[in-house]
Amino acid sequence: MTMNQDYETLLQAIQEKKAVLGVVGLGYVGLPLAVEMVKQGFTVVGIDLDPAKIDAIYRGESYISDIADADLAEVMSSGRFKPTTDYSMMAVIDAVSICVPTPLSENQDPDTSYITMVVNQLKRFMKPRLLITLESTTYPGTTEELIQSEIEKLGYTAGKDFFLCFSPERVDPSNIRFNTRNTPKVIGGTTAACLSLGQALYSQYVDTVVPVSSPKVAEMSKLLENTFRSVNIAFVNEMAMMCDRMGIDVWEVIDAAATKPFGFMPFYPGPGIGGHCIPLDPMYLSWKAKGFRFYSKFIELAQSTNDNMPYYVINKTAAILNEYAKSIKRSSILILGMSYKPDISDLRESPGLEIYELFKENGARVDYYDPHARSFKDKQGVTVSSVDYDVNRFSQYDCMVLITNHSSLDYSLLAAMHVPILDTRNAFRAYAGPHIHKLGHSVQHVKEPGEALLV
Repeated sequence: MTMNQDYETLLQAIQEKKAVLGVVGLGYVGLPLAVEMVKQGFTVVGIDLDPAKIDAIYRGESYISDIADADLAEVMSSGRFKPTTDYSMMAVIDAVSICVPTPLSENQDPDTSYITMVVNQLKRFMKPRLLITLESTTYPGTTEELIQSEIEKLGYTAGKDFFLCFSPERVDPSNIRFNTRNTPKVIGGTTAACLSLGQALYSQYVDTVVPVSSPKVAEMSKLLENTFRSVNIAFVNEMAMMCDRMGIDVWEVIDAAATKPFGFMPFYPGPGIGGHCIPLDPMYLSWKAKGFRFYSKFIELAQSTNDNMPYYVINKTAAILNEYAKSIKRSSILILGMSYKPDISDLRESPGLEIYELFKENGARVDYYDPHARSFKDKQGVTVSSVDYDVNRFSQYDCMVLITNHSSLDYSLLAAMHVPILDTRNAFRAYAGPHIHKLGHSVQHVKEPGEALLV
């Protein structure tokens, strides 16, 4: 591996923490990354086009659950964190990490427009000796196709005049055990020199860096991780529907199987999949595979099964209400929890949003309560706000449907209201009663007064 003067100069700046680092996109991935960089002694320029985020940072108010206000205040007081909406600050940056969204289009194709926008700005302020690392989850080949080829059109050569890597983000919001620092980081470089510099940089603020042979391998590794989860969640969701039909409690089945100390990994059913990764990443892989005339039946089937779960929840609710001689139409329904996972405010791809719309379409009077996600916009663009926590009001609903098992919910009190409950997360497992119904277990028949005499 031959190293030129640009490589040696940048390597020394990284090792001495004199390199100015940049993070583009200060969301769930970028802000924790920037904070960790500052904590480890680097000067960091954070770029985000949302002025509200920049203002919040300067006020010391974190909008990310994993970053406390105190942590934000600490890094701001260092004087080494410089958030801005101004891309011209790229001129002072020596190494930049790109952490922008990669959603799906309406046709379920990859939307890489955010990456393209960043690359266009990079080209405006491009200079020799810049290390670029893409962290946004995307299909294999993106780093070379959308970044390397565009920068090289300017006359630069990867591994010589600039350096390019891909290192997939592995952020798990609200995970108290794993964070930016202690989560192993996979990284692949377009050349050996690129990989070497990328390793040198990330090892400054990540405990374990895992080098791989190319950006494509690194890109594929992230898609494998989340497609693995998608397929297994779909499988257990199908098992839940099967157990429902058979009158077997799928949660008890999973607990029993999980006692095997080898060869089994428990996955749990739910009302659908949410978050930025699991609903989207498999579709990125499936889309790319089609370009090679390869059609993944597993991915498509898993996506179909998981996408169907909100409809299963609606049908299950209808069966519960039927036991009380009611229908979804004109019934008042309370959704408990709207975020895609417990104890966070993140609503991205939450199945609760789809379930809310389906209840509305079926004529229900539907509200939701979430202590974290206080509002969202429905399909018509109307802001829907969480109702206040009111025990008396909750007891008046015809049915409650638990979507997100927030730890702050008082499950004992909710169970004691004797309002029919559909529990999609097994959060009420400690509370028995004919009014509590589980996803993955058949609806128990509610006897009406005098019914036993008719047998």
